[in-house]
Amino acid sequence: MTPLDYGHSFVLGNGPENEVRLWVESRTRITDSRSGKSEDYIQTGSCKSEEVFVADGLFKQPNYDFMAIFGPADSIIFRRPAKTHAHYRCCVPSSDFFGGQQYRLIEDDGAVALEDGEAICAATYDYAPLVAQTEIGNDDTGLRAVIEYPVKSMNTNREQSLYQVDTGPVAFPDLSVRHERHADGISLGFIAFNASHFAEFILEVPTEVATVSGSGETYHYSRVLTLPAKNRLFALSG
Repeated sequence: MTPLDYGHSFVLGNGPENEVRLWVESRTRITDSRSGKSEDYIQTGSCKSEEVFVADGLFKQPNYDFMAIFGPADSIIFRRPAKTHAHYRCCVPSSDFFGGQQYRLIEDDGAVALEDGEAICAATYDYAPLVAQTEIGNDDTGLRAVIEYPVKSMNTNREQSLYQVDTGPVAFPDLSVRHERHADGISLGFIAFNASHFAEFILEVPTEVATVSGSGETYHYSRVLTLPAKNRLFALSG
């Protein structure tokens, strides 16, 4: 899987009323080892709910975060208000979402694999754009996935050549169940790792919070999950 150049990769809606352009924030490729088929899910950057092309009152009230993940047949819409909501997550046919999509996914054939902590730290200090790939799998279901994402936050220790990636959100696939549609098992998460053999995820789920009147629920990254993984880091050529 050749890394994407995330600075130049976009999804464009077909409109015609609104040919929205969305920045690509991660790519998740799910492979079914039993059928040999793979599907790519393209997660885009989030925005706020809005009325478009009106004279005033651009932001909807009450407002919510909006994020889209585009799949080959089915896409996912996340609408995150202040409180938990029945329509937080829904799946729609990709062909109907923004009238279908055009993809501009630029692969970087010159990306260099970073083999150890010393190389990772050196690329970090050189301000190279970094992309990570985290491969996970489940032998019981026969499903595997590669989650790819630009590294937006990198911790390093120069003297010991230590590193730790902390980045998100990404499209996290639940591989423990063979869902009717792969899209049904995708949630939002952040990812951290500091070695090649495991990754820790923190997933967005309904989370109880205290309020002046008692308690309530909001969506928050609070469910921690640690999985065996194969982590790869690349320095882009651009």
